[in-house]
Amino acid sequence: MSEQQSLTPLKALLFAFHATNTIIISYLPLYLAERGLTGSEIGFVLAVGPLAQIISQPFWGYMSDKHKTVKRFLLICIFGLIIFSSIFLSVTQFYLLIFFGFLFYFFSTPIGALGDSLAQRRADDVGVSFGTIRTWGSVGFATSSLAIGLVLTIYGVEYMIWPYLAFAFIALFVTFRVKDVKVEQEPISFKDAASLLKYKPFIFFLFFMMFLTVSHRANDSYIGLYIAQLGGSNFNVGVAWFVGVISEAIVFFFAGKWFIKYHTLIFVILAGAIYTLRWFLFALVDDYWMIIGLQFLHGLTFGILYLSAMDYVTRLIPRILQSTGHLLFYAVFFGVSGIIGSLLGGAIIDQYGGSTLYFVLGFIALSGTILMTLYHLLPYGKKA
Repeated sequence: MSEQQSLTPLKALLFAFHATNTIIISYLPLYLAERGLTGSEIGFVLAVGPLAQIISQPFWGYMSDKHKTVKRFLLICIFGLIIFSSIFLSVTQFYLLIFFGFLFYFFSTPIGALGDSLAQRRADDVGVSFGTIRTWGSVGFATSSLAIGLVLTIYGVEYMIWPYLAFAFIALFVTFRVKDVKVEQEPISFKDAASLLKYKPFIFFLFFMMFLTVSHRANDSYIGLYIAQLGGSNFNVGVAWFVGVISEAIVFFFAGKWFIKYHTLIFVILAGAIYTLRWFLFALVDDYWMIIGLQFLHGLTFGILYLSAMDYVTRLIPRILQSTGHLLFYAVFFGVSGIIGSLLGGAIIDQYGGSTLYFVLGFIALSGTILMTLYHLLPYGKKA
């Protein structure tokens, strides 16, 4: 098997996992609303995921670096995902949703980060861009958003568990064929991993980036409800995600040509500026088809920000700590930011509606863009 062919199971894993992710991100808020939860209660359930992520991401990253394997822990996490998603998507009481939601997210959220960490390392080994591998996750997300949106429109959002488990089992089967990464260094200690928390360029970068990712995560949680408020259906939510993630896949595919001429932080700042514009435009529209049309900006915001930030973090931290560093990055990008975005977004959309929520997100993204510009101009921003 050639090196390029050895990437096929990894691409299939990213496709299948992000197909499951579509269902949770796009339809879980609508599923919970169907179960009778209020906007604030939905915010609390959604915030459980990022809370679990803050704990699970560094834990699984440390275990991966310590035992010098990513594949083994991917398998453990996917088994946990299958078991606890079956329970989480079956219970109805609020406190049981919180409890089993935490266990579900503890195993499910690290899979994307471990998969991306493995993809980043395998890309370096094979000599291809990370984006050409990661784009298959976006293709899975986009395909699932459209197909599942149609299915759930016909049968009802309450049946989302079945397509979710179908993609989860596909992810499990292909992971057995994924080629693991080889790390020659000695296994790391907890002290080695903890040293990242004292590395100021890394910590400042994560903090400033959080202003952009809070706005991103709030949108992840509430764009479906906003489209519903504007009169859209489950299928319209799927179309919105399809448009957004197709643009993301295009950005990922051509990412290898980006970083030749300019510093990666320039692209982080650019993404922040487009995020600011995107949220203000969302706040001003009054038709869900305009939201769908503006979703092409998703690739120019998340696609550029994620790849640029991932590239910067990879350059900034030692290779022996790559999994730990990547999962700390993931914990902030999707965890801490997700808690703030879910709780803040739930409270605002409940009291004031979606338009006000997106005005607030616009100002948060603007603050993050300014802070990232200052970081780039200061010595800390020139470490990688």
